[in-house]
Amino acid sequence: MEKKFTRRDFIGLGTAAAAGAFLIGCAGGSKTEVYIPPLLDAAPDGPELKAGLVGCGGRGTGAAHNFLDAGPNLRIVALADVFQDRIDGTRQKLKDNKGVDIPDENIYLGFDAYKRLIDSDVDIVILATPPFFRHMMFEYAVNAKKHVFMEKPVAVDPVGARSIMATARKAENLGLQVSTGTQRRHKRDYVETFRRVSDGAIGDITGGNVYWNGGQLWYREPRPEWSEMEYMIRDWVNWTWLSGDHIVEQHVHNLDVFYWFTGMTPVSALGFGSRQRRVTGNQFDNFSIDFTYENGMHLHSMCRQIDGCARKVAETIRGSKGYAEMDNGGLQKLYDYNGNLIWEYEYPAEQEEDSRWKVKNPYVQEHTDLVTNIRNNTPLVEAEATAISTMMAIMGRISSYTGKEVTWDEMMSSDLEIGPRQFALGPVNGISREVPVPGTA
Repeated sequence: MEKKFTRRDFIGLGTAAAAGAFLIGCAGGSKTEVYIPPLLDAAPDGPELKAGLVGCGGRGTGAAHNFLDAGPNLRIVALADVFQDRIDGTRQKLKDNKGVDIPDENIYLGFDAYKRLIDSDVDIVILATPPFFRHMMFEYAVNAKKHVFMEKPVAVDPVGARSIMATARKAENLGLQVSTGTQRRHKRDYVETFRRVSDGAIGDITGGNVYWNGGQLWYREPRPEWSEMEYMIRDWVNWTWLSGDHIVEQHVHNLDVFYWFTGMTPVSALGFGSRQRRVTGNQFDNFSIDFTYENGMHLHSMCRQIDGCARKVAETIRGSKGYAEMDNGGLQKLYDYNGNLIWEYEYPAEQEEDSRWKVKNPYVQEHTDLVTNIRNNTPLVEAEATAISTMMAIMGRISSYTGKEVTWDEMMSSDLEIGPRQFALGPVNGISREVPVPGTA
């Protein structure tokens, strides 16, 4: 039976303890200390570091390769996934591309495979499953005193996001290093723009616009041999309980840039969205959100996954003296409000391999930075910041699904958990297949 939605289904106001906003330091002319990553071309040499990969899809396979490219004396020694064919594919690619041969005893299959991998002889755990599982796996890894790389987003609901925040603090107390898949924080061009905005180049930050307008993502049609659980996991980017919807799974990158530059959490979110052409799952394919801040600042967030429409993946940060224009494809410029160019990033020519301005592959750079901090025993725990950016995206999704304004305080006291409570390759209980209809919850 399909359940009827109520506002509580989306917001889940309940008994969880409220928590305050988490600030990492305000940019835009303030004197608050901000973190600038080292951005070395390769991590320093040191004792061998062994990593295990949990989640052998395309991103997980890519992350394993990126880790091996991050510096010397690094190994992938174990794999875990729910599906044997995924493990087999990653195992073969590592052997073909990197000469890595993973023995049978280091292959872990099933929903509890992550526990067995984490409990094995690994130093670092790479978490690249659908994000629904992220908070429980992260908690288990930190309790086992393992360093962690985990992909963004780090949660799909408020309970999961707050769990990540709490576990991140525990990781800090244990002296563990944690990196997340927010690549823009590990790109030389973005970092240089951040440095200049933090130094006051555009004055105090007054607002901004962030975009991820792209085409439709991949999807899977059901197969007779697949159970409902297997189908949903294989089609995970189209199901809210697994991905958080694309505002959470993908657009979190752009929201994270604004949080990174400002260090401020929004007071409220008011948004709308709809489903126009998505083929499978129960998600929207477009969102538009107005985030309001305590000082009166506004952030407009826009994302879309529809073919044949205008595309834009970028961020604009507005200040009292000018604005920054950024994108992931080679645009980093500062302007004043007379239209004069204040500064632009000096991208070198392709042949200038040794240029200090060369932007390294950020998928490798984030692993380089993680390994560098592990070997130098310097602190790096990005998980809490990414959980805050993820919570912003969750706010926007809930507001759009319901048509109601949603506040940060509601999210920080919400007991909303989406997803089933039992995991087996069979029926999936407690998940609506209906697409939300704003104004009815």
